[in-house]
Amino acid sequence: MRVLEIAGICVVALLALLFAIFFRRRLLMTGGGTIRLQVHINTIVPGRGWSPGLGQFVGDELRFHRMFSLAIRPKRVLDRRALTVEDKRLPAGPERLTIPGHWVVLRCRTADSVLEIAMAETTVTGFLSWLEAGPPRDPGSLRGRPVFGPRPIEG
Repeated sequence: MRVLEIAGICVVALLALLFAIFFRRRLLMTGGGTIRLQVHINTIVPGRGWSPGLGQFVGDELRFHRMFSLAIRPKRVLDRRALTVEDKRLPAGPERLTIPGHWVVLRCRTADSVLEIAMAETTVTGFLSWLEAGPPRDPGSLRGRPVFGPRPIEG
């Protein structure tokens, strides 16, 4: 009998934990300004280390909350005043197993680091609009920021 009680308590605790994770995700998504994205957290093994989550736009910040975490605080906070997009590419190699096919990877630079974020192609347009809609910067801070519009035809 004692074993069944312990097993029952473990099952109830596991269900409560799963409920808390999904409730937290739903709570984040109801506030609006939320997108699905993945952040390259660990770069030790090429193509691995992507962490799925939700990005929440709050003022001049993009707050990244990990999908399967009970943390109340975001894992990363990206300030748009210090964020520049350096490159845009499709997932390659082993990344194609963890990142959906219609997503793109953006290589970004912050004030102190370089990171990669992946999001759906349709979300990239909104992300870049949010990034460009920030307060004016000094001209030197725009170095390295490519324009992802139509490219001139080379002839």
